[in-house]
Amino acid sequence: MRVLVTAPYHEKGLFDIRQDLGEVIYRPWKVNGRAYNEDELLALLYETEAEALITEHDHVTEKVIAANAHLQFIGVCRGTPSNVALATATKYGIPVFYTPARNAQAVAEMFISNVIAYMRKTLPAVNWLRDRGWNAGAHTSYLEFKGNELAGKKIGLVGFGAIGQLIARLVENYPCAIAYYDPYVDAAAFPAYHQLSLEELFATCDIVSVHLPVSDDTKGMIDRRYFDLMKQDAIFVNTARAVVVNRNDLYTTLASNKINGAILDVFDNEPPDELDYKIIDLPNVLPTPHIAGATHEVEDHHVRILNEVLVAWFVHGTHSASRLANKEILSSNIQR
Repeated sequence: MRVLVTAPYHEKGLFDIRQDLGEVIYRPWKVNGRAYNEDELLALLYETEAEALITEHDHVTEKVIAANAHLQFIGVCRGTPSNVALATATKYGIPVFYTPARNAQAVAEMFISNVIAYMRKTLPAVNWLRDRGWNAGAHTSYLEFKGNELAGKKIGLVGFGAIGQLIARLVENYPCAIAYYDPYVDAAAFPAYHQLSLEELFATCDIVSVHLPVSDDTKGMIDRRYFDLMKQDAIFVNTARAVVVNRNDLYTTLASNKINGAILDVFDNEPPDELDYKIIDLPNVLPTPHIAGATHEVEDHHVRILNEVLVAWFVHGTHSASRLANKEILSSNIQR
């Protein structure tokens, strides 16, 4: 099998694919500084005569898949394969594998670090110091930048998948009380945490953090109805996807100081448009440019996760639904 790899992959990972599957052509998107678009990916697949594709952010569209219906698999080094035309791949019987939880540790650590930085007013204090604000008053900084501790706070997680569960495990011993909303989770599996309705969660938690995937049901799901329930000193966090939040309602809530503030890593438009920047520029917002999952270790994780499933599927013949995005092909007549 000839495998085209455009995702970042370390040498050991590439070596293992060669050992287990065959030839590897490595053309990482990072060399271009951006993902391959539809036409570029079509040309690259044609040029390399690839029989399988391992991608990360490239535009694996309906057109790309239809022109390469012979692909033995598509591997997507992401927590969700949102850049792949999944229905088209399923139509042609192409299994699409992905790497859930590859960035769970990275996102969880950044949640903790940014929440603490915001609550302790770290960034304003750094700017004050660099601006030579430390004058004769010896206790000015002590009074102006006195913040709050994470310990004792109630954290509400909207979506309780791998990232939400890891955050809960990491912060419960600060100690923090943990609540979550997720209709797909069996509460009996997490007796130490409180499963709440979305209304209860927003109304009672000191920190509300969103960890939702994008779907027709979740787009715009978090809106004014829930922001209006929040405590005045509560903090809203979104390191998931911007489109699950109504940004107009978020802006109104923050600009009117109805809540303490927000920690945001994702925006409706990247790069941001005018309204995104209005949110970013608010003094009660700690914004970062979609980097919660950006660690060097994340790439190591996705190599390990994807290679494990490829070995199971193609070497051992174990066709499992685990890490398979289009599970329908398991019962399809055109399954490979």
